[in-house]
Parts: sequence; C-alpha cells; structure tokens
Amino acid sequence: MFAVTVTAQETKRIMLVIHGGAGTINRKNMTEDREREYRAALEQALRTGHAVLAKGGTSLDAVEATVRFMEDSPLFNAGKGAVFTHEGKNELDAAIMDGRNKMAGSVAGVTIIKNPISAARAVMEKSKHVMMTGRGAELFATKMGLEIVDPSYFWTERRWKALQEELLKEQKPQALLQTADENRFGTVGAVALDQSGNLAAATSTGGTTNKQYGRIGDSPIIGAGTYADNESCAISATGAGEFFIRWSVAYDIAALMKYRGLTVQQAADEVINKKLRAVPGAEGGVIALDAKGNFAMPFNSEGMYRGWIGADGQPHVAIYGD
Repeated sequence: MFAVTVTAQETKRIMLVIHGGAGTINRKNMTEDREREYRAALEQALRTGHAVLAKGGTSLDAVEATVRFMEDSPLFNAGKGAVFTHEGKNELDAAIMDGRNKMAGSVAGVTIIKNPISAARAVMEKSKHVMMTGRGAELFATKMGLEIVDPSYFWTERRWKALQEELLKEQKPQALLQTADENRFGTVGAVALDQSGNLAAATSTGGTTNKQYGRIGDSPIIGAGTYADNESCAISATGAGEFFIRWSVAYDIAALMKYRGLTVQQAADEVINKKLRAVPGAEGGVIALDAKGNFAMPFNSEGMYRGWIGADGQPHVAIYGD
C-alpha cells in the first residue's frame, strides 16, 4: 500500500457551488435563529462536498454527497424537508448528470426513497434509462439496495402548516396565482469541478407546496433544471419549474456558452435576468460552473440560498439579494 499526497497545485481547480432554493426570502421574514440555521447548514453542505473533491474524488461523488446532506436536513425542500402535495403527500424528484459523457439519471414522484439523488445516480449507472418515476423508480431503488423509509419519515410540522395555509388560500379568488413564498421554489442543488477537470450537476426537490395530481417540475428534467457538459458548464436550477421547462433553462445557458462564446456569468444572466425576467411568474435562479472554475449564481427572485467553496476550503454562503 502507498499514500498519495495531494498537492496544492493539483487541487487548485476544484470548485463546488450549491443552492438551497429561491423565492421570497428576505430579512424581514427571517428570524436570527433561523438564518443561523440556514447558514450553518449551507456551510456544512459545502464542507461535505469539498472533502470529497480535496481527496481526489470525482465531481459526481461530490455533488451526490452534498445533495444527500441537504436532503437529510429538514431546512430544505428536498428529502426530509420536502413540502406536501395537495393530497398531503411528499413526492420527491431528483437528477444527476456527468459532464464527461452526458450520462444522466433522474427519478420523479417517489415517496419512500430516503435519498432520491442516490436513486437518480443508480438510474444513470445501473440501468439503460435516464428517468424513472413513481412506483417503478421505487422498486428499482429497492432492488439496488438503496435506503427505503416509511412515507412518515418526510413529515415535518413546518411543511404541514404551509400546506394548510395554501389550502385556505384556495378558498379565495385567484389564490393560486397569489402564492409567493419560499415554499414555491424550494429545491437543492450542487455543481462541482474535480481535479481531473470534470463537471457534474445534481438537483433534488420536493416540488411546490400544494402541487396537483402528479405534477413534475424542472428538477428531474435534463436540460431544464439540471445539466452538465465539460464543453460548457454544469447547471442546477431552482424556481417556477413550469417556466424552466418551457424555456429549457439549463441547456439554454450551456448553449449560449458553447455556440455564442458567452462566459458562464454572461450566459446565466442572459437567461435568468433577461429572458425569464421578462416573463410574468418566471422567478428563480441557477448555479452555473464552467470547466475553469468560473461560476455564476444569478436569480430574479428576492433571495436564493447559495454558496461556494474552492481549493482553499473556505466556505462562502449568501441568502439575500443585496
């Protein structure tokens, strides 16, 4: 046996960028204690993924580990902290993509898989498919030996109360159109660049509070909420999923870089702050990372939980729009 020493020169390229959802997130609606909780969770998520990258791990391993951590936290709308559907269920979506070869996997509408992001990776690596949904995805995850939980695992009082509030709003005219809070756009995601120069992206979500009848958003749809290609960038989105699907947001950003020569910042801004900002209701944001370690985190909503960490291992987090 022998040990491999990772030098600073070898680790200088690594980068991890994360988000924990976008929406109406502002200081007036945030207690000091809750803000500290979010900042601590975001920092720990960054450290989790960075530990993988710093040891020479792949970008895929890093984004999966990071998103798993966020899925296990009740603070975020993914996994344990998922919001409730109109029927009072927690239905989860997730996707992962490898920038080396454009391999991808996703699951949608699952209710018993503890970590949907790991199920998405299993679909990518252990099946011939890209997306599996509902009971089929759950059976596949069970067969692959992933951790299965009772649906009650995902129940949290905070999310249950949010559903009751939305159900009350339905009794008022135009209530569905007036909904505007962090529960609408909650999602978690990570993009990473490893020592070998490979990109990866991962996204996981519980969807939107009070979502209807098997609704699937953009998170598990490759090219809409999740995308990775070493020749352009890795993207994870959070926002009003229907718009992100219709505008093919993740792929559009990558295409602007690849075919128009825009930087990752220019391309992400073009889509989020120009194209989508011009469309009523198309709120949200993305994290985008290129193969040189340059990244962008634009959003057109009031706030977005976000952060980044590079080779120095120093986590940086932000929440608000200022």
